[in-house]
Amino acid sequence: MKELFDMISRKSSKLATVTYSTSFSLGIRFFSKKYHDPIYAIYGFVRFADEIVDSFHGFDKARLLDRFKKDTFLAIEEGISLNPILNNFQWAVNTYHIEDELILNFLHSMEMDLHDIEYDQPAFEAYIYGSAEVVGLMCLRVFCEGDYEKYNQLKQPAMHLGSAFQKINFLRDLQADYKNLGRSYFPGVDLKRFTEDTKQKIESDIAAEFAQGLEGIRRLPKGARFGVYMAYVYFYQLFLKIKRTNSSQILEERIRIPNSTKYKLLFTSYLKHQFNLL
Repeated sequence: MKELFDMISRKSSKLATVTYSTSFSLGIRFFSKKYHDPIYAIYGFVRFADEIVDSFHGFDKARLLDRFKKDTFLAIEEGISLNPILNNFQWAVNTYHIEDELILNFLHSMEMDLHDIEYDQPAFEAYIYGSAEVVGLMCLRVFCEGDYEKYNQLKQPAMHLGSAFQKINFLRDLQADYKNLGRSYFPGVDLKRFTEDTKQKIESDIAAEFAQGLEGIRRLPKGARFGVYMAYVYFYQLFLKIKRTNSSQILEERIRIPNSTKYKLLFTSYLKHQFNLL
């Protein structure tokens, strides 16, 4: 029965999310149940594409990503795929009217990761938009459930939040991206001379985007607000830890938040949410 295959597809997306990201999957648990399956579907899709360019060394990544792209749009058009991750993603896309433009821009950013690009400001902004902002917009389509007016009101804050999250990821992963993958995303930044001044300029930009993102979180539908706020709190805590870390140390180790701290953040965030103190 098709229903059985769809159930396997949903479980596959959830398994991918839980396996690849404990932090993100923790946030999903605090969404209203109706949002769980579509958000797992989106994350499973973006995670698989990301794995192609980041992990499949020794294989023809460009060919694999191109096949994944073709299979994605074929699944959306036909309303089915034999790939469970894509089958679940096409269901979310067709149910919540997620635009092709968002998917194309995401996959374009993944394609950018296949090449040694020296990012100027336009290329950097295009990468941020495709790799992070559009993922937030896909999720926002789910949260707004066809309310286009609300979607348009929250679109810019969602993009700012996604951008802030991605830039924090860049800072956290500087060591791995630069030394292991040869990537450097920040335009005009020479990582051989990564100074405190350079780091503080990047942090100032992130802080401004965080403030705008938080305003959007406060206006999200109630069933989505706490889960997104949990992601915000986690990334903000990571941001504060990065701010306290010397620029030279950032290039030598990956900054992490211990699980014990994550659970403390969960408790305090839940209290703020319950008492409308966000």
